[in-house]
Amino acid sequence: MHTIKQKLAALTALLCAATQLYAVNIIPRPSEIKTTGANFSLTDQTAIIAGKSATEAGFLQQTLAAEYGLHLSAASKAASNYIRLDLQPQLSPDLGQEGYTLHADNNGVIITAATNAGVFYGIQSLRQIISTNGNAYTILGIDIKDKPRFGWRAFMLDEARHFKGVATVKQLLDEMALLKMNTFHWHLTDDQGWRIEIKKYPLLTKIGSHRDSSQTAFGSKVYRLVPHGGYYTQDQIKDIIQYATERHINIVPEIEMPGHASAAIAAYPWLGTRHEQIAVPAQFGVHYNVFNVTDPKVIGFLQDVLQEVMALFPSKVIHIGGDEVKYDQWKADSTVVKYMREHHLSSPADLQISFTNSISNYLAANNRRMMGWNEIMGVKLHEYNDANDIAGTEKLAPQTIVHFWKGELSLIRDAVSKGYDVVNSYHSYTYLDYDFKLDKAYGFDPIPAGLEPQYHSKILGFGCQMWGEFIPDAQSMNVRVYPRLAAYAEVGWTMPANKNFSEFQQALGFFYSRWKNAGINYGQ
Repeated sequence: MHTIKQKLAALTALLCAATQLYAVNIIPRPSEIKTTGANFSLTDQTAIIAGKSATEAGFLQQTLAAEYGLHLSAASKAASNYIRLDLQPQLSPDLGQEGYTLHADNNGVIITAATNAGVFYGIQSLRQIISTNGNAYTILGIDIKDKPRFGWRAFMLDEARHFKGVATVKQLLDEMALLKMNTFHWHLTDDQGWRIEIKKYPLLTKIGSHRDSSQTAFGSKVYRLVPHGGYYTQDQIKDIIQYATERHINIVPEIEMPGHASAAIAAYPWLGTRHEQIAVPAQFGVHYNVFNVTDPKVIGFLQDVLQEVMALFPSKVIHIGGDEVKYDQWKADSTVVKYMREHHLSSPADLQISFTNSISNYLAANNRRMMGWNEIMGVKLHEYNDANDIAGTEKLAPQTIVHFWKGELSLIRDAVSKGYDVVNSYHSYTYLDYDFKLDKAYGFDPIPAGLEPQYHSKILGFGCQMWGEFIPDAQSMNVRVYPRLAAYAEVGWTMPANKNFSEFQQALGFFYSRWKNAGINYGQ
């Protein structure tokens, strides 16, 4: 009889644990989860023991006050009811730079990590396991051990096409932080707008940040006849960078060169080959205007711009675009052709690679690293470039990060086998302006099928991109970003063996409520 009771008790405990495990809804899904059954009551009497994580403790205090009306005090030593943040650098071999453990029982919560980034990500998991019943707040008794699959987990916002503003960017950063995404790729310049103040060249924003109308669809002759403009002052950028830093998000600025340069050339016509005054284009798509990279004055301009960018952004990586360069103006300009002949550059792609390498060396001399879309390798991706345009012998600088977005997946293998680090943003799976379903976003794997294991470490991670051509406001943007941003968060963080789309959908309930309360218009 005693044996039967023991078996029944064990079975009950097992079923209880299984039920609790099913109820653990955290996005992105952690590596290891165990429930203990010893739940913790969170009240105003709970103390936060910050240790060496004062910034993270302050973030937790502010978040609990804003989201639950709980005002937790800080404590310097053990309390009977606590959330303790425990920094242990010696754990880095096990947890890495962003991993953490979280233990919750009826006495309190302990978040342990080797770095403050790990502490912060433990806090994000904690936020998602707080259950509410009236004015009672309970944290599930749980043990979590967790760390990310990839170190580069990025969201890109294109504001060159449509400016969104400080409040929208900060809201995106908040949602990224909760989802443990660590890189905000900020596309600030393009043909249709220049969105960053450069003090040495004020016309970039006085002229280049404004256009008189906006095309309504690719190839359409219908335009929205409303002027569009806006840019960020350097003080605003500093404020946003600080906001991101507090959330352990690195902001990677993208300053397009040598193509997508029309807005800059509209401000300073001498930057192009023709030296003709043009307007900031209202038409979207790829334009012919490109920087004249054979002119030392133009190179000086680009270096001046990068100096101000580097003074603002602490990011070790600077993105220079490099995509969709139409070579027509270079091929038609006798000065450019002469330069190519004198420097033994056999194709326009060689000229682009030579220029790109000079920028890479300039950034490296300033302790920065260059990143660019995968056209910078000199491959043919577009119908408007013929075989002669890309034939050549120039090799891309070895320290470059190749941002893959288009072409055969074999191009990734080609890049990593040559020693390049790659961020995979294959457009068919990661472009948020495309209309595809949530399960397709969730199913993306940054490591292409068939890539040999010895190259897996060369895949730094992935990025998802919110291109802004036909996204004029935050409302039209949000319906494309959410909930797919959550799916991408799990792509970047969670090991494939731990992913489960049905459980992911269940966990979205927390976010749907959150987004609704925040007035975020989300899609399906």
